[in-house]
Amino acid sequence: MPRLRFRYVVVILAGFSIPDNATAQTDLATVKWLPAKAYVVPKETCTEGEGYFSIIEGLNGRLYIGTHANGVNSWLVEFDPLAEKMKIVVDCHKVIGKDLRGFASQAKIHTRNNVGASGKIYFGTKQGYPDPKKGEKREDYPGGYPMVYDPATGETKVYPIPVPHEGINSITPDESRGIAYVSTCSDGRPGPGENAHFLILDLKTGTYRNLIDTRHVYGFIVVDYLGRAYHPLLGGDIVRYDPSTDRLERLKQTIDGLPPTRESNLANAEVKVAVRRRTSPEPGSPLYESVVSYPTGHPINWDISPDRKTLYAVPMSTNQLYAYDLTQKGDTLAGRSLGALIPGAKATDCRAMCVGPGGTVWAAITEVHPKVGHLLHLVSYRPGDPAPRDHGPVAVRNPDFTEFVDAQGKPLPFHGGFVRIGEVLTSRYVVLGVCQARSGDVYIMALHPYTALRVSAKDLK
Repeated sequence: MPRLRFRYVVVILAGFSIPDNATAQTDLATVKWLPAKAYVVPKETCTEGEGYFSIIEGLNGRLYIGTHANGVNSWLVEFDPLAEKMKIVVDCHKVIGKDLRGFASQAKIHTRNNVGASGKIYFGTKQGYPDPKKGEKREDYPGGYPMVYDPATGETKVYPIPVPHEGINSITPDESRGIAYVSTCSDGRPGPGENAHFLILDLKTGTYRNLIDTRHVYGFIVVDYLGRAYHPLLGGDIVRYDPSTDRLERLKQTIDGLPPTRESNLANAEVKVAVRRRTSPEPGSPLYESVVSYPTGHPINWDISPDRKTLYAVPMSTNQLYAYDLTQKGDTLAGRSLGALIPGAKATDCRAMCVGPGGTVWAAITEVHPKVGHLLHLVSYRPGDPAPRDHGPVAVRNPDFTEFVDAQGKPLPFHGGFVRIGEVLTSRYVVLGVCQARSGDVYIMALHPYTALRVSAKDLK
């Protein structure tokens, strides 16, 4: 999700989306905490402590994490879970040969990273935030680059900008056909809407074919068992491209036999988000809250089962998991509700969902809580379960994993994302990335500083 910048606004966190009149449900005095080990991402790669959905396990068992350094650059970081070490493997400005700064920089890797059958890592770059005080305009951003990193050789292939001035939001390969599907994002707020082009990239020639402008904010692309690619459309329909027939289809959707409700956030043509902003550039300055409306639909996280026959979906602000059978026929994609992620929660935020290698769905979701801010839970769903399972709120079991203050004891900038509740250290903002490794361990990406939280498989039984 983007930050928004207005007059006197310098820092706006994705973690500050606060629903109105929210009441927390979790009793921290009696709750059983889920332990996680924290690993800070190299701080020079995420200078404001932020990151996005960008985490995936490679075929080599290592994690690949994209970073965000607004106005500076972005990097792909490799985490070796055996050695417990991180290192930079891709410097985005270096591989494109342009070290532009400010709004012209490739400030984010915002894509959900994907792995091809070859083991190569597919990701892309995206714009940051213009500073009106410096005269920066959205047109200053040249556009994002799809990239493919090969862990076997250490080489990165950079593809041309597909749409000028638009970043890369999603890239999903189909190496069997020599293509990848790409989704762009214009971040065209507060204008008439989002541009989100759904394109085919020829991996050999580097040329693009534009399929449709979906206008859907932050759309993920999945490829099913027949090689058909799916992308959400503004208003609730779903577009499906079949490469075997070269046909683009527009599908309706239902949930439990009925059209999706506005409350589900699956079919919204507009989203209203409450955000908090700082009143001055000083870290720790007071926050104020306002509501912003986007005519671009609601952020919806998608992922697909290992057999590519089931699509799972979680709208950001809906405490619900949905599933669609991709083997069904016809022009309507019939979905079903699988139940609440946090039973009884009044206000939630879920931007982190994935399907693990064994088919289990994982959601890193926060509920608004007066003592924490956004209390992080880890939730799972195994096909056949009666409902999702809440494993409980997440606690950091190595609270000294990084420095939070300088030599004089002053809090470091952009290090306020963790809070102590008695003897427990936990994160306090929304989270944006989650990934299950083949080991069974689950990794969650927390903010301020940007941190990977590893929940061990043995604690998830």
